[in-house]
Amino acid sequence: MANSYLNRTFSGSPTMTTFTVSFWMKRSAISSTQRLISARVDGNNESTFFISSADKFYVSQTVGGATKCDIHTNRVFRDPSAWYNIVVQKNTTLSTANDRVKIWVNGVEETDLTRSTAQVQNEEDFFLKSTATNEIGRRPSNNDQYFNGYLSHFSVVQGSVVAPTSFGETDSTSGIWKFKSPSGLSFGTNGFHLKFENAGAIGTDSSGNSQTWTGGGDLKQALDTPSNVYVTMNPLDYWYRNPVLSIGNTKIVDTTGWSGSRGTFGFSTGKWYWEIKLSGSSMDNHIHGVQLADVNTRTQDPQQITGTTVFYNHDGGEMRTDGTQTTADYGTFSSGDIMGVAVDMTAGSYGQITIYKNGSAIVSNFDLSSSSTTIMPFSAVGNCTTEYNFGNGFFGTTAITSAGSNGNGSLFEYDVPSGHYALNTKNLNTYG
Repeated sequence: MANSYLNRTFSGSPTMTTFTVSFWMKRSAISSTQRLISARVDGNNESTFFISSADKFYVSQTVGGATKCDIHTNRVFRDPSAWYNIVVQKNTTLSTANDRVKIWVNGVEETDLTRSTAQVQNEEDFFLKSTATNEIGRRPSNNDQYFNGYLSHFSVVQGSVVAPTSFGETDSTSGIWKFKSPSGLSFGTNGFHLKFENAGAIGTDSSGNSQTWTGGGDLKQALDTPSNVYVTMNPLDYWYRNPVLSIGNTKIVDTTGWSGSRGTFGFSTGKWYWEIKLSGSSMDNHIHGVQLADVNTRTQDPQQITGTTVFYNHDGGEMRTDGTQTTADYGTFSSGDIMGVAVDMTAGSYGQITIYKNGSAIVSNFDLSSSSTTIMPFSAVGNCTTEYNFGNGFFGTTAITSAGSNGNGSLFEYDVPSGHYALNTKNLNTYG
């Protein structure tokens, strides 16, 4: 999240000429500088890994005011639906400069690098040292440049270069790089492995070194992991105006008068459910439903959106299909009410959508309009706030009051309709 971080004060000063860093990240915001891990002694001495405003990954080191390492990828990281595994291997003792820092992305070594300053030989980094302020997720010097997204399995192995295959592996069926829990590693004196699996103590170290970190800001545990990716709203797939998305792309705040977004992925078969908390002074400006993935309509008036778009329109409590108003008045929502959206692609000719208000159906089995290849969650809002729960169990930073039934491992406020599932990759593989 955009104000979240972890910090730790280490004891001792282990030798940091040779080490490996591995973590998994899923970005929410792009085109802004975001720190991943930093160790700062003062303004002249700092080690840091970060994503630049150009969305490139940097490895940087300053000692005594002089740059000792400034290396970045030429590839960019701009997919808000994807988990990336980044592995950095450092051995500054090596004689060949280009061998001293290696960067791996999803198990493949990055060879297209800009080395503004190649790693100076035998220089030590400040990570894991008692003399430095060590933080994950923000810049220590100014308490800014927060990482905006999701992190999982963050590890630093001190004293050795570890292969990426200790942190991931290639799936034999899909060929996709997937998560593998590291085992049998010697993490060194101050090394650590943060799984983020304990919601009550999210910075717990699992390396055996008891190097637990302290969380700050609105840091929350998410069910969205490299092994099971949940849909969120997509900052790159927006309607009319780019919405102000936050909280891992599960919250839209609009103050300009209409903006919107679609989900990061969708479905063509199966039964799916998600929840939306509506609030704001302009409650009539809430529009929520589904849209065909290949529709690229960007009309200013959201009530006239066409192209296999079916949605509930709060203004008049109506359902609209491809810009056409229905005659029924299904009722409206008050600020703070929770809308449930259930889509059954097995019902009717092309699928049906049901809209719930605080757990009770107000629109039942409303027909989708035409045959669709991929349907995606869709929202348009104006001067109001929308918070989505796709199964992580939060509206914004507030946990649901009490979990309903039939969540099948996901957490929703109200009972999930029978046979419906949260929209995540595991469920899509099994039920989609």
